Amino acid sequence: MPKIKTHQATAKRFRLTATNKLKKRKAGQDHFNSRESGNTKRTKRLDINADATLVKTIKTLTPYR
Repeated sequence: MPKIKTHQATAKRFRLTATNKLKKRKAGQDHFNSRESGNTKRTKRLDINADATLVKTIKTLTPYR
């Protein structure tokens, strides 16, 4: 049986932690950040857990991670 190809765009966006949780970068950091308050800017720097509804899809797209 052939190997399954890893979806590279998904592999670059999500990381698996040691406790098998999926982490991703918080959205909305690219531009228009000068108008945000300091608290909002700080919280955008943190990684967040991926949504539970996407976990099964992400794990099928990245089989060897």
